[in-house]
Amino acid sequence: MAQFIAQNMAPIMFASLVVVLLLGYPVAFSLAAVGLFYFIIGVELAPLSNGTINLTWNLLDALPDRVFGVMNNDTLLAIPFFTFMGLILERSGMAEDLLDTIGQLFGPVRGGLAYAVIFVGALLAATTGVVAASVISMGLISLPIMLRYGYDRRLATGVIAASGTLAQIIPPSLVLIIMADQLGRSVGDMYKGAMIPGLVLSAIYAGYVFLITIVKPDAAPALPKEARTLGSGVASLLLVIVAAAGVFYAASLWIKSIHPDMDADNNAVWSASIAILFSYVLALVNQKLKLGMLSHLASQVVIVLVPPLALIFLVLGTIFVGIATPTEGGAMGALGALILAISKRKLNLTLLKQAMDTTAKLSSFVVFILLGARVFSLTFYGVNGHTWVEHMLTSLPGGQVGFLLVVNLFVFVLAFFLDFFELAFIIIPLLGPAAEKLGIDLIWFGIILGVNMQTSFMHPPFGFALFYLRSVAPKSEYIDRVTNKLMAPITTGQIYMGAIPFVVIQVIMVGLVILIPSMVMVYKSGGVHLDQKQMEQQLKEIAPPAGDDAPPPLKF
Repeated sequence: MAQFIAQNMAPIMFASLVVVLLLGYPVAFSLAAVGLFYFIIGVELAPLSNGTINLTWNLLDALPDRVFGVMNNDTLLAIPFFTFMGLILERSGMAEDLLDTIGQLFGPVRGGLAYAVIFVGALLAATTGVVAASVISMGLISLPIMLRYGYDRRLATGVIAASGTLAQIIPPSLVLIIMADQLGRSVGDMYKGAMIPGLVLSAIYAGYVFLITIVKPDAAPALPKEARTLGSGVASLLLVIVAAAGVFYAASLWIKSIHPDMDADNNAVWSASIAILFSYVLALVNQKLKLGMLSHLASQVVIVLVPPLALIFLVLGTIFVGIATPTEGGAMGALGALILAISKRKLNLTLLKQAMDTTAKLSSFVVFILLGARVFSLTFYGVNGHTWVEHMLTSLPGGQVGFLLVVNLFVFVLAFFLDFFELAFIIIPLLGPAAEKLGIDLIWFGIILGVNMQTSFMHPPFGFALFYLRSVAPKSEYIDRVTNKLMAPITTGQIYMGAIPFVVIQVIMVGLVILIPSMVMVYKSGGVHLDQKQMEQQLKEIAPPAGDDAPPPLKF
C-alpha cells in the first residue's frame, strides 16, 4: 500500500486538494495544508518511490525564497491599483449617470434598456475591472426601471448579471493580470489579446437581446415617451461624432507633421485624446451657455461618456502603446478615478476609507492564495506532479484540438465549484507547460481559459454574479416609487433561469476564440516579440561541440 501511494503521489495529492476544497475550507489554507501534509508523507516514502519523489527536508528552506518571490512581483502591484480605481469609480456615481443617460439614448427602441445595460457593462468593465461593482450597480439602478416598464424578469436579471461579468475578460481585468503572471507572459499582451473577444462577446449579448425582441416583443418593450426626460436628439449626437472624427483626422495629420517619426499607435492615442477633449468641451459649452447647437440628450451623453472614455485612454492606451507598464497604468487610473470623484464632489474621507479597506482585503486575499499555491506547488513539483499532468495532457488524442476540448471541459466543470482566482492559481500553472509543449500560443490559451472561467460567475447555483444580483434584487413585494404600483419580487429561480442562456453564449464564445485565433493574435501586431526559449534552443544548436569533437582553437 505504501509503495502504491509513493508511486502515485501526484494524482492522490491533486484529488485530495479537490476534496478539501469541495468541503468548503478556505482556499489559501487548503493549498498550504495539503502541500505540507504530502511533503511530510513524501519525505518518508521517498525510498519506496523508485525515484518519482524528490523531496528532502532541506527543500523546506526554499519556502522563504518563494514567499519573498511573491512579494517582489511587480506585476501583482497592478491588482490593488485597479481594484482601488474600480471602487472609487463605482462609488462616485459614474455608473448611475451612465445607465440613466444611455438608457434614455437607447430607450425608443425595443430592448433599449437591455442594450444600455450591455453597453454600460462593457464600459464599466473597461474602467472598473470589478465584477461585483458592475453587477451591484446595474442591479440597483437598472433592474427597478426594467421591471417598471414590463421587461421579462429572466431577461432582465440575465442581461445584468452577464454584462457585469464582462469585467472578467475586458481589460483591465484582474484575472488577466493573474493569468499573465501564472503563464509567464506580458500583461500588456494579454490585455491586447483580450480586447476583441471581449467586444465580440458584448455584441453577441446584444444580438441575443435583439433576437428576443423579435421572437417575443413583449419581453423587452421600448421606454415610453414620458420616461425619456432628456428628450431626443440622435441627429445632433451623430453630428458630434462626425465632428470628433474630423478632429481626429486633422490631429493625426498635425502630429505626423511635427513628429514624423512617431509610430501609428502613439499617433492614434494622442489624436483620439484630442478628439475626445474637443467633444467634451463642445458639449459642456453648449449646455452651460445654452447655445442650442446640440440637443440636451446629445450634450448629456457626451458629458457623461467622455470621463470614463478618457480614463480608458489614460490607462489602456498608455499600456497598449508601451508608454506605461500595467502597474504604472493602474496607478494613473487610480489617480484619474480620484480626480473624477473630486470633480463630481463625491470624494470624502468615508468613501476613501471604504475603498482602501476593500482594496486591502482583496489584495490580501489574492496574496494569501498565491502563497498557499507556492507551498502546494513546492510539494507537487517534488513528486513530479508537473510531469504527470504534462504527460497526461499531451498524450490526449487529437493533438492541440483534443487538448483544448478536454481542458476547457475540465475548467468548465470546476467553475461550478471554484471561482476564477482559485482556478487561476491552482489550474493554470499545471496546464500552461503542457499547452506550451504542444505549441499552443500561451496568450491565446490564456484568453480561451479567461472566457471559460467567466462562466464561474454565471453558473447556477454557485455563480457569484448571481449572488451579487440576488443581494440587491427585490426579495418581497414592493411599491414602485414612480408608478405607485405593487410589484412582485424577483425569485431566485428567475435569476438562475435568466443566467442559463448567457452561460450558453459564453461557451459559444469559447468555441469562437478557438476557431478564430486571429481575434487574439492581434497582440502580435504591436511589434517584434522574441521567444526567449526558442532563442536559447537556437543558440544551443549553433554552439560549437564540446569534448573530443570540439574544433581546435584558432591560432594567430
